[in-house]
This record gives sequence, C-alpha cells and structure tokens, in this order.
Amino acid sequence: MNKSLLQVAVLVAACVATVGCGSNYNSNNAPHQSGLKFRAFVSNPLSPLGPTVNIVDASRDLLSPASIGLLGILPQTGFMTVTPDLRLTLLYSPPGDIAVINNATEAPQSATPTISLPGSSESIVVAHNNASAYVAVPAAPIAGESPGAVVAIDLISGGIQATIPVPAAHFLALSPDGSRLLVFSDNSNTVNIIATGLIGTNNDPRQPPVCCFDRPVWGIFADNSTAYVFNCGAECPGGVSAGVTSFEVNTQTPGPTTKVSGATYGIVSGGILYVAGTPPNTACPAGTAAISCGTLNMIDTSTMKLMNAQPIIVTDGYHNRMAMGANGQLFVGARSCTSINVIGGEVRGCLAIFNSASSKVIVPPQTGDATGIQPIAGRHIVYVCEGGAFTAFDTTTDLPLVQTPVPIDIVGFNIDVKVVDPPPAECTMDCVN
Repeated sequence: MNKSLLQVAVLVAACVATVGCGSNYNSNNAPHQSGLKFRAFVSNPLSPLGPTVNIVDASRDLLSPASIGLLGILPQTGFMTVTPDLRLTLLYSPPGDIAVINNATEAPQSATPTISLPGSSESIVVAHNNASAYVAVPAAPIAGESPGAVVAIDLISGGIQATIPVPAAHFLALSPDGSRLLVFSDNSNTVNIIATGLIGTNNDPRQPPVCCFDRPVWGIFADNSTAYVFNCGAECPGGVSAGVTSFEVNTQTPGPTTKVSGATYGIVSGGILYVAGTPPNTACPAGTAAISCGTLNMIDTSTMKLMNAQPIIVTDGYHNRMAMGANGQLFVGARSCTSINVIGGEVRGCLAIFNSASSKVIVPPQTGDATGIQPIAGRHIVYVCEGGAFTAFDTTTDLPLVQTPVPIDIVGFNIDVKVVDPPPAECTMDCVN
C-alpha cells in the first residue's frame, strides 16, 4: 500500500508481460478495456491516479493494468453494490454520492455520472428489475420531521425517484420479488415496511411501523413472505437481549425469537442461519492479547433452534460482513474491532474464518477493518479487503494464496471487492489450475 509511482509502473510492466494479466488475455470474447471475462472490481480511493476501481482477473488472480478512473467524478471510492443482472455497479463515495458504472464498458454511465444523496449511507439494495435501487440515509434532512429517509433512485436515468421519510433509517433488506423493503432505524424497537410498488403514486408506500423488537438492525428474507430480523440487543444503545425473530411480512406479525449472544449481521447457507455480534464484556480465550471478543451462532432455519451449545468466539467489533467460501469456510468481518500488531508477535484484525466442518476459528495475521469479502465462484478462493490491503485467501489452507510471480498488490487503500461477471464455463472447482 501507498507505494511510489515507480512501483506502480513496475507492477504494470510485470503484469503486461504475464499471460492472462492484462488486456491481451481473453480479448477475443471480452469487449471490456481490460480484456477479461471474469472480473472482480476493487474500490481504491487512494490510488496514485486518484479515486479508482481496480480490475482483477478472478480466473487467475492477476491485476489488470486497466482500471476505471473516477478523478473529477467522485471524491472517494467506498463500498459497492452490483445489480442482480451484473450489468451495473453502484459505487458509493462519502460523504454521499453514487457513481453508476457500466460493467460492459468499464466506465461510469455517460447520462448521469453521479447521483447526489442528502447524506451519508451504509446500505444500498437493488431491485430485482435492475432498474431501481434504494438507499438508507440516516441523517437526511426532512422539513418538519426527524432526520432520516429512504431514497429511491432510478438507475436508468440516474436520478432520484423519491425521498421517503423514515427517521434514522440506517439498514435495508429487500424481499426477493422486490415488493417489500424492510427499514431498520437507529435506537428503535420497530421495523418499518415500504411497499415499493406504491413509490411514485399518490399512496403512501410506508406501512405502519411494527413492534416490538429489541434494537433491530438487520434482516434476511427466507422467501417473499418471511424474514429473519436481527435484534442487536445489549450491543446497541438501549438494547437488552440479542436474538433473531421470524417475521411474517405480509401480516406484519413477529413470530418467535431465537436468543443468541449477539446479532448484527448474518447469512443463510445450507439451511443454517449464521449470526455474528459482539455482546458486551465477552472475554477472549487464551492465546490472544485482545480482551474483548465477538461471537458466532448457528440457527437451524427449519426449526429456528440454536445449533451450538456455546457461542463460537470470533473477533470483536461491529459485524457487518459475512460470506461462505468454498470448503465450508465462513468469512466473518467487522469494523472498529481490537487490532493487535506486535512486531514478532501477535497480529490480529477484524476478520475471522470459521471452518463449518471442524468448528475451528482462524484469525488471519492482518490488522484493520474487514471492509470487503468476495468468494470466487467455482474456485477455492476468497478475496478480502482488510485494513486497506487486498488479499486472496486459499480456502484449502485459510492462508493467503501463494502466487507467482507475486501476489496481487493494489497500490493505495482497498475498500471493497465485488465480482461483476458469471464464472466462465471452464471454471469447475478451480480454474486457476
């Protein structure tokens, strides 16, 4: 990171000389400037070229010399959201702008380069029609009301379609058919529901707020009618008890709550709901200098019963990233964790890897927030952005991939990583070989 321009030139020269790295690779069937069929985008606000999206060959784990320059378009590059059809990438830039990148041309859409939001955001979801997106803006100014709104944007025109007041709206969950949007607000025990089909009509799309949860902060839809609501509990101000509540969205009826130690984020994989959080005063096991740890719990979605007798200890912080890689390796990420960097000793950051087969946890020797996690389909590889560094992990070892001639070194500060292409047909289980 933060290396000189000379090193950039050396890296690019080496990349061009390597088969499969740059624009000469797969150029016959790829219209992009990078010439790649299977790409991962990496947002990089501190590139020597200005705010940039770097491009990685996700078939061979090689950095392309081609990149998407955003100097003069966005002040920074942050987290990304890809449309379901992989046509567009929404690139968020603090303090509140979005650039819509055309993945085919590897450039911002020419019609509207940026969309200006009424404040900062941490949550963007895209509708299944690939034409609309919804953004939670907790501090959006609303005349005569408390701040906070959900902003609906039109991805075709690049404009704001509607601003829907929801006080302190912070996180969003969208039903698979796109008809219902769950809105989670800060310091609240209710969940708001927006009927997206009513946006832009004379009818208020907001349904009456539903209580009574315990500081709900996240949700996952099991299907169009049932969602799992994550109650932050004591980890959030004013909360009491963490848990996951089964919620019937159509009838707006909360069901039973499965108690867990902490719940701010999770995913469903193989019929198991993985839930992470950092309960207050959770001690760490021996072998680390960290005095506070987080927890991971597993819920059987068929019965909503807790599967593990004791919480699984992971790194602390506010958990907001999780993905299942190959070989049952669950990557769990957080921000604002306890980072440890002792020269010649322990190195620890916000990423933990849980082996779902052996139930063992590995904390890689890296520091900083885990801001991007992207499994590579059809391969034993997971890309991670942690503490500004980009790393390709091998899920057969849970260690950084041993690469030749050199590992991917993206100069700058890497925030997020997203795959923007379906895996090529030749990628069965590990197309790098």
